[in-house]
Amino acid sequence: ARMALPALALLLAAGLLHTQASPSARSFQLDYEHNCFRKDGAPFRYISGSIHYARVPRPAWRDRLLKMYMSGLNTVQVYVPWNYHEMLPGVYDFTGNRDVEAFLDLTAELGLLVILRPGPYICAEWEMGGLPAWLLWKPDITLRTSDPAYLAAVDSWLHILLPKIKPHLYQHGGNIISVQVENEYGSYYACDHGYLRHLLGSFRALLGSEVLLFTTDSTRAEELRCGTLQGLYATVDFGPGSNVTEAFGAQRRVEPKGPLVNSEYYTGWLDYWGEAHASTSAAWVAKGLEDMLQLGASINMQVVSWQRAQPAGEYMFHGGTNFAYWSGADYKDQYKPVTTSYDYDAPLSEAGDPTEKLFAIRMVISKFQPLPVGPMPPATPKYAYGWVALRKHADLLDVLDVLCPSGPIQSQFPLTFEALKQAHGFVVYHTQLPWDVPDPAMLAAPPHSICDRGYVMLQKEYQGTLERDGQTALPVTGRAGDTLDILLENMGRISFGANTSDFKGLLGNLSLNSRALSNWLIYPLAIDTAVQQGWPHSALPESSSGGRVGPAFYTGTFETPGIAWDTFVKFPGWSKGLLWINGFNLGRYWTRRGPQQTLFVPGLVLHVGRPNNITVLELEGAPPTPLLLFLDRPLYNRTLGHST
Repeated sequence: ARMALPALALLLAAGLLHTQASPSARSFQLDYEHNCFRKDGAPFRYISGSIHYARVPRPAWRDRLLKMYMSGLNTVQVYVPWNYHEMLPGVYDFTGNRDVEAFLDLTAELGLLVILRPGPYICAEWEMGGLPAWLLWKPDITLRTSDPAYLAAVDSWLHILLPKIKPHLYQHGGNIISVQVENEYGSYYACDHGYLRHLLGSFRALLGSEVLLFTTDSTRAEELRCGTLQGLYATVDFGPGSNVTEAFGAQRRVEPKGPLVNSEYYTGWLDYWGEAHASTSAAWVAKGLEDMLQLGASINMQVVSWQRAQPAGEYMFHGGTNFAYWSGADYKDQYKPVTTSYDYDAPLSEAGDPTEKLFAIRMVISKFQPLPVGPMPPATPKYAYGWVALRKHADLLDVLDVLCPSGPIQSQFPLTFEALKQAHGFVVYHTQLPWDVPDPAMLAAPPHSICDRGYVMLQKEYQGTLERDGQTALPVTGRAGDTLDILLENMGRISFGANTSDFKGLLGNLSLNSRALSNWLIYPLAIDTAVQQGWPHSALPESSSGGRVGPAFYTGTFETPGIAWDTFVKFPGWSKGLLWINGFNLGRYWTRRGPQQTLFVPGLVLHVGRPNNITVLELEGAPPTPLLLFLDRPLYNRTLGHST
């Protein structure tokens, strides 16, 4: 019965495709005759900005949305990351920060309309583009295609999500005016229109025939060919500096009539580890926005007020933070992991502060529609809590009993994270040297088999790091029976690129002078579970925790002076690792590589009147005096003028 629903919906959609139904009491429709949207029968234009609820702590949702509303936006664009809600098959979480319906209710309360982008793939520089890692438990699955295994998982998810969404549709009294199907599918290699037809049928069956469904792709002809489908309104995306007339001309080649739509007008850009901090001129962004809003004066002069490009979709208006392990990666000739900060040089900063760019955009919007009455809410207060001293608690290899309480898995050869059913974080691969190695021998991994970084320890002494698309061999010496451990770090699965099937861990056999190593003990680590339960602050330091090099945990505490304001943590002299405060995983730092030099700490994770517990996992090497510095502003390499 479930599989029959999409087919029925497609038949219904075929009859409704180009008919102009009379507007109901609440309607949001395409007007192909006048090239505009119609809301409740009247011509309508939205000016929208993107915000990702999963990247913003729930107590800050209202602040960010109110600032977007006061900027002149009448709409927000919202992704739903599937893997954020279904981290294990059939186990769903819509509570706390994952309560998407509460987020939608708040947007409605503040008078904002919503463009919803529920995927199932969303990109968004989010881990695996929003697809759950457990899909890869079936190694031969073909993602984002008509593969029956993939479609079965998608259908199960949509039958959970879309019934929650339906009451929030504009036609049903809610504020969702349109829903995107898939995301930039034309950029994916598969070009499977059968898959898009299946999604169209499912969305129609579960959301009804009235909701406006659309696609988004770049302006390239090939991508528009593969990413569009009859029955889904085709929109495009492009940024400032593009020739607006040519860009919308690309949309016109696939949608000769209807409103012009830029679903992702890029107000900034993301940062990758190891590259310069990205920024985009406020004046440049404002000019591109004004060009779009002025475009089309010669189109259908009957309703000259509505002949212009209908929305200017701002992507991102507020970026937020990739807390914990949620940052994704691009693949552009090489693996490019995304930073923890998703500031995006957006009009609202990572901490939610209005920027020069926001006021430039607000000025442009004021030329086309009235702004809300009242002042812009101020920046959130920040506090520089100063220096905090840490001490070493334990080397990681000395606390495997805490981090992997179920014990290791024995295997002749290495297993991937997916084979171990480990979605994120870290896995330790342990074996012994099978023979004496008196002279340096090369410990090597096959090409593309270190996913993504491997920290090598011989006899618990740190030897160096193997890296995807980087160094894949190290010289070692030792005796037969010496312990060899490799801590493998998942830096985030590919969210955009040729293929999103990004398996993690050791994907091939390590060799010593070209002879394969075997007989592995494999420890999937549950670090976050231990930290959230109070470890390591509830335990005594390990007596063997000596030097400063290699993966190790550091702890410390600090108290706030009667306030819990937002702050930023700097890691002077540290290398790479993760930070937890009061059990909350604030994400990865990578001081040596940059550009990000600080981590954003929302004030809501801090305690007032009792100590705040700090836990750091440093992966390569801590400074001689392990200190953290709490600042009232973020720092990037560009800001500092050099790499710290």
